Amino acid sequence: MPVAGTDGHLAAIDPQRLTPQALRERLALAHDAQPELPGDGGRFPNSGRAPSAASVLVPLVRRDDALHVLLTRRSEHLRDHAGQISFPGGRAEPGDADAVDTALRETEEEIGLARVHVEVIGRLPVYATVSSYVVTPVVGLIEPPFELRLDRSEVDEAFEVPLPYLMTPAHHRRHVFPFDGGQRQFLSMPWLSTGREYFIWGATAAMLRNLYRLLSDADAGGDPGR
Repeated sequence: MPVAGTDGHLAAIDPQRLTPQALRERLALAHDAQPELPGDGGRFPNSGRAPSAASVLVPLVRRDDALHVLLTRRSEHLRDHAGQISFPGGRAEPGDADAVDTALRETEEEIGLARVHVEVIGRLPVYATVSSYVVTPVVGLIEPPFELRLDRSEVDEAFEVPLPYLMTPAHHRRHVFPFDGGQRQFLSMPWLSTGREYFIWGATAAMLRNLYRLLSDADAGGDPGR
């Protein structure tokens, strides 16, 4: 879809706010944080399913230059969100202790990232999807070295994007489209790597934007704008 504009008028997050310790401290105080984008559930006709609890892991990998966000590209044959860029995660199961347990279990099942490599440092506000999931994003620091083993029935690829890139609103594109006699919009954060563009959009981009909002509030002491 055509790009209506970017959010280049908003400041990038100060790199000092993107260190492991700074993120630990900010997320420890984020229990009542208000999301900029609470979700698209209820805006569009959904599948008719009752809302289901789900969790994703927002994996922040320690690299020498900066933290990197580990993302996946979902398999093309899946019923929900086929081929889209997403965080590892999925639906809560009866045996899960809590939202964190769901995120860690699903991550290990989808990409083979063992819990021993994950330091959970907090949660972002829940996000309601158009496909009737109420998603809890769980933020975790990932300590290399680690080995991924992708479940090819669910995930075609895993890749990393530098966190500072995603926390720079000049890279946040807004797309507007007609819907039901009015207009709707969504965010995308395209990432170009080795000649290939990964189109990060939808719920994944929205949850990253909510992380930006959370860190921007701490950085500037106020609302970063809409």
